Amino acid sequence: MGKNNRVTGDWIKGIIEDFIVSSPLNTMEKKTGESAWDSSLVGFSSGADQIWQQYKEYVGAFHWTPWEVFNQHCPDENVSADQLTVISWILPQRKLVRKTNARAKKYPSEEWARIRVYGENFNIALRDHLVKKLVESGHTAIAPMLTPNWTIVKSERFSYASSWSERHAAHAAGLGTFGLCDGLITSKGKAMRTGSIVAKISIKSTPRPYANHQAYCLYYADGTCGKCIDRCPVRAITEEGHNKEKCRQHLAKSREYVKEAYQFEGHGCGLCQVGVPCEAGIPVRSAREALEKGELPPPPPPLA
Repeated sequence: MGKNNRVTGDWIKGIIEDFIVSSPLNTMEKKTGESAWDSSLVGFSSGADQIWQQYKEYVGAFHWTPWEVFNQHCPDENVSADQLTVISWILPQRKLVRKTNARAKKYPSEEWARIRVYGENFNIALRDHLVKKLVESGHTAIAPMLTPNWTIVKSERFSYASSWSERHAAHAAGLGTFGLCDGLITSKGKAMRTGSIVAKISIKSTPRPYANHQAYCLYYADGTCGKCIDRCPVRAITEEGHNKEKCRQHLAKSREYVKEAYQFEGHGCGLCQVGVPCEAGIPVRSAREALEKGELPPPPPPLA
């Protein structure tokens, strides 16, 4: 595709799928040669979507809108928010990885820890690759998570939060809603990693097929489940939600375990993402059936 030719959503999906198939970085770095990822979900949201301002008001002034982060790093473009599209993707965990981690009781399985390191290395490369392909086609793009001023900020409300959230970008792009443990539940489940870029391009937004930001979680939908509470080895999840600090401390301790048990530098946990009803799909039947039928709910209310 030549410079300034029209880029479509299908073209972008093809770039992502081709990179999954062909990149030598799609590896778990095991002697068996297994790949880290085998599929993806892709969604799009407008830079002018009101949800970005809602995030900013809800999370904090430090949380970027697409327009803010794009103009910080591409000031010469002089764009308006409606000239930007956020491209988000989900990399669902392979069944093998989910299965091994579902057996874990305190620290991650070797496969899960490898995905956390080598699988995310691929995800970083995918961000760079997609930016490069768009630029080659005449469309300026950036990966917010890879900008030098992306940061994690202490927050009275959330313990800590970041200036750009991949999960929130995916939610804006119609790819999932949040669960009790703060994980994003997608049509392929909660066991996944996600990424995004912001581009000066016009692509039709993916409809958000949910009425609110917790629609796919059984606990929030009807008060049942709560299986992620029992899966957490340090009780960082309760009926009140997710304690980020307890979770962070456990992740820090996992580094020593991974190095000793698996002989590589890594970390992880993810126990709350597997062995639960939302591991590989949407457990709320009505929401799942509505998505399968292509039914859209009324516009969701502001985050509260």
